[in-house]
Amino acid sequence: MKKILVNISVIALLCLTAFTGQAKQLLDKVSVIVDQGVVLESEIEDLVRSVKANAMANGQALPSDRALRTQAIERLILENLQTQMAERMGIQISDPQLDQTIANIASSEGLSPQQFRAAVAGDGIAYESYRESVRKELIMGEVRRANVRRRIYITPQEISTLVELLNQQGEAQAEYRLGHILLGLPSSASETEITEARDRADRVLELLNNGSDFQKIAIASSSGSEALDGGDMGWMNINSMPTLFAEAVVDKPKDELIGPIRSGAGFHILKVIDTRGVETVEIEEVNARHILITPSIILSDNKAEQMLLEFREQLIAGEAEFADLAKEHSEDPGSALRGGVLGWNDPNIYVPAFKEALAPLQKDEYSMPIRSQHGWHLIQLIDRRVDDATDRRKEERAYQLIFNRKFQEESDAWLREMRDEAYIEVVDV
Repeated sequence: MKKILVNISVIALLCLTAFTGQAKQLLDKVSVIVDQGVVLESEIEDLVRSVKANAMANGQALPSDRALRTQAIERLILENLQTQMAERMGIQISDPQLDQTIANIASSEGLSPQQFRAAVAGDGIAYESYRESVRKELIMGEVRRANVRRRIYITPQEISTLVELLNQQGEAQAEYRLGHILLGLPSSASETEITEARDRADRVLELLNNGSDFQKIAIASSSGSEALDGGDMGWMNINSMPTLFAEAVVDKPKDELIGPIRSGAGFHILKVIDTRGVETVEIEEVNARHILITPSIILSDNKAEQMLLEFREQLIAGEAEFADLAKEHSEDPGSALRGGVLGWNDPNIYVPAFKEALAPLQKDEYSMPIRSQHGWHLIQLIDRRVDDATDRRKEERAYQLIFNRKFQEESDAWLREMRDEAYIEVVDV
């Protein structure tokens, strides 16, 4: 997806090149002004076209084009605001990082980079457009993490309470796949607006109880961030979903409709799309250490890799200590002061390239330098063990569940606040 900078004081017709077998000149126009940026008509049309194509592939009914367009505009406004914030914060994703991420996506699909590129083209998507859409998603993810994490505080009491609950429930934890429709309210809603929103929620629930399509109504009416996905929130552990939802869905069967539930954001209607239990498995943990070198304008990719190759030779020859090299050179602030030690972890927490490099290593063995989205790594496996579900492990799990829940809640609140504070003008066509 191409970025186009437009002076807000001038709304002009722009010429864009679209891929339709051969290049054609198309007239484009500004449809929404978003603070210092704009949403173009072509972006709206592209997103609507994409949603329609996905719906057709999945046999999913859609609401009217007007409702679909409204939802597309809202999503593009939020994306535009996040992109502008990323520019102000100086957040960028380099081409090597982007290529590594796409390679990881291809690997997860069991495809080589060439096969994956062909598959993207087979879906009628220009590969460069796909690359830029992935870059945009990565940048927005970094923006959300940077702004939302500082809003989250987890107390020791919250962790101990959840650990006790997990112990009571046992290892078999229920997971729910939820559908979500939000009938939103403005930040300072009047009593009249609250009543009207409640009435709309009641009417929506009545339609659903009478057999209306949940996904179609979500796309047409929901103010939730997952509206264009038919309201599908995906699979969530009961302890990682928003607290209001967890209290409402516990023990509810598949296809159950729940709501309306009132929150600061508005009125929520939930559907239990499916449920499943969590299998109890033994997890092998690894204790590893690494040295991270991040390429920059001064330090090229090749130079960063060569540095780690030299470090590896020194370590094998006994001419240097890993901890000393990590403390002096590693750019991972979380581990550098500990001599690069990452501690005992499930290898699945690491990015794919790091995880794959760890997998074949024997105790005390060094990897070759590997490239991830964070930079170049030299890894040493310290040891492996089988997770025995210790108290520490339960506390870590409880912390992550609480963090995931709060991150989702605070992400939604942050987006609403940013949207409320922004200057938005829909340009008359």
